[in-house]
Amino acid sequence: MNKLMIAAVIGALSTTMLTVATDAAAQTATTTKPAAKAVAKKPQPRRLIKRKANPVKEAKLDPIPEGAEKWSCNEGLSFDLKGDMKRDQIVTVHWANKNYNLPRQSTTTGADRFHDAATGMDLVVIPTKAMLFSDKDSSRLADECKTAAMVQGAPAPTQSNAINKTN
Repeated sequence: MNKLMIAAVIGALSTTMLTVATDAAAQTATTTKPAAKAVAKKPQPRRLIKRKANPVKEAKLDPIPEGAEKWSCNEGLSFDLKGDMKRDQIVTVHWANKNYNLPRQSTTTGADRFHDAATGMDLVVIPTKAMLFSDKDSSRLADECKTAAMVQGAPAPTQSNAINKTN
């Protein structure tokens, strides 16, 4: 009986091996054929999607304040300043399509300084020029800024220059 059982198992294994070997031979034969030349796909052109205007983003652009004076700076930069630096405690600086209300800061050097800690904007004006700084990234945004009158030789319209003229 044991011999009969062993013979049955060997027969079953032989049949299974024969079937698997035939399938493997068929797969090998089909994969060994020379491959056809691969045709390169042409790149599909990218579709440009026109986005609709974003009114929220466009609303963030502030208009230049009425009556602001243009200050031209080095490298073709400029800002607009509204307010009387001789007497106002807050001036408005229009820089990069945004208005910044900068309150006056007291200084010991005689320079006029307008600084807003919330936005990080800092305007320093000395008799010969103005400089615009950003505290957020510790950079000078604009340098050698002058009004049209300053280009002609007039001093900056600062509080210290107004005091000197009255003495």
